[in-house]
Amino acid sequence: MNAKIKKLITIAVVVVAVVAVGFYVYRRYKANQELKHPKFYSGNGRLEATEVYVSSKLAGRIDKIFIKEGDLVRKGDKLVQMETDSLEAQKAATIAQIKVCEAALEKAKANVKQRESDLKYATYKYDQQKKLLSTNATAEQKAKEAETLYDNSVAQLNTAKAEVLSAKAQIEAQKAELNKIQVDIDDSLLVATYDGRIQNLLAHEGEVLSAGGRVMNIIALTDVYMTFFLPTSVVGKVKIGAEVKLVFDAAPNYPIDAKVTFVDPVAQFTPKSVETQVEREKLMFRVKASIDPKLLEKHLELVKTGVPGVAWVKLAPDAKWEECPVKINLNPPTPRAIAEDLEKAAKGTGDKKPAPETGKSGKKVSPAPTEKTK
Repeated sequence: MNAKIKKLITIAVVVVAVVAVGFYVYRRYKANQELKHPKFYSGNGRLEATEVYVSSKLAGRIDKIFIKEGDLVRKGDKLVQMETDSLEAQKAATIAQIKVCEAALEKAKANVKQRESDLKYATYKYDQQKKLLSTNATAEQKAKEAETLYDNSVAQLNTAKAEVLSAKAQIEAQKAELNKIQVDIDDSLLVATYDGRIQNLLAHEGEVLSAGGRVMNIIALTDVYMTFFLPTSVVGKVKIGAEVKLVFDAAPNYPIDAKVTFVDPVAQFTPKSVETQVEREKLMFRVKASIDPKLLEKHLELVKTGVPGVAWVKLAPDAKWEECPVKINLNPPTPRAIAEDLEKAAKGTGDKKPAPETGKSGKKVSPAPTEKTK
């Protein structure tokens, strides 16, 4: 009986060992396959936004600044008013000059009418004298005088018409100058061209700027993205438009949807003339994932650049986010809750997040977010 029990135990141990080895080999095989053909990959980065400088078109003095640093502005909001006294004076002088030209034009038109009347009379006299030439030889002298009068009338009429054209040209030139001055006056009021937040004031009221002088810079909150880096073995699998989840350190429970909008065609580290496969793995490519501007427009006051986090990019189009190596909350609470968590983290009262772990693939893995009760 004892021999049978020992035999059964031995068989059981062997079966368990075989199953364990098989399971281990299978796990290693799956892990190797995931390393060779990953469905998701991550990279660390910070939330960034396009920076726009507000500059003066013309040289001049700053008259009024309507905003201050940190203010949220919308497209079309007034930012800075430059002094326009000299432009207004030029505008008044140009308007007066246009009136002078218009008066000259009216005078030239009246002169044309007079010359047309003179020409009509001269034409009549000339025709009369031509008829008399055939019957009265003594009328030859008068005919020559009539012809001279006709020629003079034609020349005077042409001169009067030229004066009219010249007056019209002067009026058009003055109106063009007036339009240019008005454009300069309009451009002296600097307005926001993006929805964004004022970052820095580079000049103040009363300061004189040269043409193109910068007054402030604006963070365009409708063009927000995260830049991260991927190795050579992965970047070739990233497609423009690929789905990305941005998970921020300060609010790991609230991933933000984004899409890949740029993949740098040039590696960030220059390779050697002779390199091994290991050295090629050191090459990293810059990838940019942008957030939908429509989503940003709805929550501009919540957007804060510089927040660090992790970007998880989907490499396989048919992959599901539930298969991601880290748990990502696919049903996050409202953006207002995100703002509250970010505010707590900024004050140091938020929950402390564990440091990122390193997976078998060498990638940094974000900690799994914890579910919070609403």
